[in-house]
Amino acid sequence: MIIFVLAGCGGNEATGTTSETGQTAAAGQPADQGDVRVIEHAMGKTEIKGTPQRIVTLYQGATDAAIALGVKPVGAVESWLEQPFYTYIRDDLDGVAVVGEETQPNLEEIAKLKPDLIIASKTRHEEIYEQLSQIAPTVTLETLYQFKETVDIMGQALNKEEEAKNILAQWDARVSDFKGKISAKLGDKWPIEASVLNFRADHARIYVTGFAGDILNELGFVRSEYLQQEADKGTVVIRLTDKESIPSMNADVNFVFLSDPGNEGAVQKNYEEWTKHPLWKNLDSVKAGQVFQIDEVAWNMGGGPLAANLMLDQLYAHFGLDK
Repeated sequence: MIIFVLAGCGGNEATGTTSETGQTAAAGQPADQGDVRVIEHAMGKTEIKGTPQRIVTLYQGATDAAIALGVKPVGAVESWLEQPFYTYIRDDLDGVAVVGEETQPNLEEIAKLKPDLIIASKTRHEEIYEQLSQIAPTVTLETLYQFKETVDIMGQALNKEEEAKNILAQWDARVSDFKGKISAKLGDKWPIEASVLNFRADHARIYVTGFAGDILNELGFVRSEYLQQEADKGTVVIRLTDKESIPSMNADVNFVFLSDPGNEGAVQKNYEEWTKHPLWKNLDSVKAGQVFQIDEVAWNMGGGPLAANLMLDQLYAHFGLDK
């Protein structure tokens, strides 16, 4: 059986909700009070005075982007894996307070930190946006995984627009370099079809879009005709509960990660069952020896520009390209 998961958010049109400029006394006071900017974001417009000094990040990509922009948050939500924070940015977050989970941030703990800016996500925090805005000016991003948008909006909010432009320019340069090198190596075989597969305890998933899917698309990889049709419909993830659905995974290269915290034994067993099936052995990627186990944090969990660059590093290595 195949179950389609559609994207939960639409475009980037603002809802009209506005964060008031006069925050509660608990809010910190940003530096350079004379500089006032109005930031348009997924939940409306927020006025920010000066350069925020005490920020709280409420989703993984925002925490990653803050570090990339040279800003250490005073508080951040706990990571999904490798708690309290992902290993690749843990040293940069030494001493940062944990303010609950991404899906359930602790408002009381956030208020105690007296932030002067909160970075949230409409996907996760739409229902508590007004409460967050009473603590400090709050800026929300439409999605969790579009790291370029996160960098852009956070650059505006943090008064670090030049730094944000540099991060994105460096990324574009790396993308161009990778595309040139892989095209030269594969010749007429390029572009190739790629898909990201995730095996859980009781099913498998194909990531059609999302963080890794969008990056692969930007790098020049293509989706199969079937997956492209699903991407056009707004499908982010396809859940596969029946091994007869294995042909839908077909691609020239498959990137695979195993994930279901607390159920690692069941995940491994399920993966072995799927990959022993005759239909799996008939996939183009399997026959060509192009199935790669990948780093889940970099490819799916980190969600920011630092994670994106780690993912790209791994792609250079997978295809034997010089960085």
